[in-house]
Amino acid sequence: MRVRLFLLAAVVAAPLLLWSVLPVGSTAQSPGALQKKIDRNNSLIGGHRSRERVLTTDISSQTRRIGTLQSDISRLSVRQQKLQTSLDAKRSELAAVQRRLRQERARLTRLRARLIVVRRALAERLVYLYKADPPDAVTVVLEADGFADLVSRTEFMSRVSKQDARIMNTVSEAKADATATEARLDRLEKREKRVAAQIESQRDEVSEVRVGLVVRRDRIANARATKIALVRNSRDRRHELQDEVEEMREVQARVQARLAGFSGPVSAGPVKPGSGGLIWPVNGPITSPFCETRSWESCHPGIDIGVPAGTPIRAAAAGKVVLMQSAGVSGGYGNFTCVQHGGALSTCYAHQSRFGTSLGAAVSQGQVIGYVGCTGRCFGDHLHFETRINGAVVNPMSYL
Repeated sequence: MRVRLFLLAAVVAAPLLLWSVLPVGSTAQSPGALQKKIDRNNSLIGGHRSRERVLTTDISSQTRRIGTLQSDISRLSVRQQKLQTSLDAKRSELAAVQRRLRQERARLTRLRARLIVVRRALAERLVYLYKADPPDAVTVVLEADGFADLVSRTEFMSRVSKQDARIMNTVSEAKADATATEARLDRLEKREKRVAAQIESQRDEVSEVRVGLVVRRDRIANARATKIALVRNSRDRRHELQDEVEEMREVQARVQARLAGFSGPVSAGPVKPGSGGLIWPVNGPITSPFCETRSWESCHPGIDIGVPAGTPIRAAAAGKVVLMQSAGVSGGYGNFTCVQHGGALSTCYAHQSRFGTSLGAAVSQGQVIGYVGCTGRCFGDHLHFETRINGAVVNPMSYL
């Protein structure tokens, strides 16, 4: 009777003793409470995935909008280049017109000065002719001192007459040239104003195009920033939830394993063969499936099996130990062992508390090669198990 009461008290006290030795925090919760949190986080993860699908549709719309804006920018850039080319041509034309205008103005100045001189000479000549008696042929003949003098007088009068005619022609030509130059100047001035107006219009148009380019580029930048922010926020939160689920799964597996193994020392248990030729290295629930996405990795390269610390790890098949690394060398894998089997297949075992074999050793299927622990990057005691073909990870479930 006393023995039965003692056993009953031990059974009642076992869970209480278990909670007292588990770490403070999430590990101090019952498996039922942990499962509720896991289910709730999985629901939130599903919600984030749904939201990401909706965001993907929005992002696709933004991407199309960015493409449209980029096409507008390309079109406006071509137009801006054409306008700039036209503007440069107009500026060259204006420079040529201004050079011609300066030349015509200088020429007009010279013509006006010449016109003043010839007009003054003409005026003096006219005054002289007005005051002098008009010469006639009879007077010239009678007053001549012989035939030679007569010839000289006649030639002189002819020259005077021709000089008077040249003066009149010069004045007339100078006046006509000045009038024509003034007309050309007027045309050039009008052309100058017209070209200047065209250049101003082209400048305004180029400025408007540039403003349009800046506005569209800002829209593209804002659309891209919105796209990046939406994707990053959703992904980061989903990764946080997945990490929490992973941690709680491993805590739950550790609690379950401790509850299952509380009545006695940790043992390897019966050999559990798989349908793919390998045996299970430990007997326990899968807490993380193959290629699960986490915040620090896009594809979890193996499966996690939740069992208590100290559980013996069996070799999944016969082979040779080709790799053994301590936690300080392997990094996140902790104490890490790999066994090469026949052909290209090898299996690897991570997070061990301690090794149970040696490098280069030949092991048989089911032989203990190490013990479960939580070395490296992990949230609770479990075995990380990998299968590799020619060094590349493959799904272990295809071989178990």
